[in-house]
Amino acid sequence: MMVSPGDPTPVGGREGQTLRGQGLLLRHANLVRLPHTIFALPFALVGVVLASYVAAITPSDVVWVVVAFTAARFAAMGFNRIVDREIDARNPRTRSREIPSGKMSVREASVAVTIASVVFFVAAWQLNALCLILAPVALGWVLFYSYTKRFTRWSHLVLGVGLSIAPVGAYLAITSHWSDPWWMLIALAIGVATWVGGFDILYALQDVSFDRENGLYSVPSTFGEGNALGIARVLHVTTVAALATAGVGAGAAVLYYAGVAVAGLLLLYEHSLVKANDFSRLDAAFFTMNGVISIVFLGFVFAERLLR
Repeated sequence: MMVSPGDPTPVGGREGQTLRGQGLLLRHANLVRLPHTIFALPFALVGVVLASYVAAITPSDVVWVVVAFTAARFAAMGFNRIVDREIDARNPRTRSREIPSGKMSVREASVAVTIASVVFFVAAWQLNALCLILAPVALGWVLFYSYTKRFTRWSHLVLGVGLSIAPVGAYLAITSHWSDPWWMLIALAIGVATWVGGFDILYALQDVSFDRENGLYSVPSTFGEGNALGIARVLHVTTVAALATAGVGAGAAVLYYAGVAVAGLLLLYEHSLVKANDFSRLDAAFFTMNGVISIVFLGFVFAERLLR
């Protein structure tokens, strides 16, 4: 299996972070890269933990938050695969995905996206009226993301805002009202949006040539690899500052800020893995480190809650 220079994904082979095997469930899990759920789900649970300081939580609340997040993410990713199927078929890195490779039909993917969307609305309804009212806005935003690379270089931030809905929505699911102070949830959302936007810029580094040749927009294809790395670093510095600010608004104690500091160090290490002329460790930076960052940060936030 050949690997193109600077590309961590085998050309013509199985794309990274897919599950081996065959069958209906595995096919749908790979359609939406189910392992990637680990990126943002912990931040949704951070929203739950912070909400627990001002409202009581039941096990069913947590279950429905997880169901809502997973369903919304499935719908968004599945919809993205449908919308991008022709682009994916032209890209050597993505042509092995389920739809362009013929492993799944557009109709099957569309049915799955529809079911996931219905499950998302049911979960929102089970949580509270505010979540149900906001559900169409949240789902509409994450579906809209799939079109943005066609007209804006800042699609990475659109994706970031989409995933930042997770902790905010989880907080609202528990409390049924906005945070006090009002800026706490905004800071938390900025922290997640810039974190996701930054690592999505890193991920887009491997498609610079393809994006330019096919009229697609991204920060790396617009500004070049070196400048893109600099923009990602600025975004991740903002991530650390925003998470710390959210801690101030939430009245956090030492363990929360220790979690912010560790997340900052892990982001620093993540950036050390990627160079403007060497993307060989991009897969580790994108998947492994971001999964570690979100889980570790949740661990610190939850540990502090257990002690208070």
